[in-house]
Amino acid sequence: MNYYVTFRHKRALDDEERNALLRRLINAQGRKLDFVILCILPEKTEMMFTVMDSPKGGKYELSDVVEKAKTKAGKEIIKKSGERWPPFYFESYDRILRDDDEYESTFLAILGSPTTEGLCKDPEDWPDLFIADAPSEQRRHPVVP
Repeated sequence: MNYYVTFRHKRALDDEERNALLRRLINAQGRKLDFVILCILPEKTEMMFTVMDSPKGGKYELSDVVEKAKTKAGKEIIKKSGERWPPFYFESYDRILRDDDEYESTFLAILGSPTTEGLCKDPEDWPDLFIADAPSEQRRHPVVP
């Protein structure tokens, strides 16, 4: 089952903050989530993925995985910025992608979002975009320290 999840940021994230969030979300790749695409924009985050089975046999709770990543990235951002609160809203919007048409249109919308937002001319130029099946030289997979 494929999911689409998005959440807004309370303020625009700078390059370093977007990268911190990307690293934290990607940390679940292949362990709890299997990402199709993930894009961190200054004002919002969008992603498509499947939820993996836990060792206990059930599926991981997608909201727990996403919220834990937001919490860890938020703490990192707070530590560097001196702000009092993380720059993410608590709520996230998620939906199950019902068919191939919805899957494809959602994927293309996420892929095109950096250009739609006027942030770059080619989505491949956006540094906070992760596409799971992209060739390795184009795939961005930051390492979490």
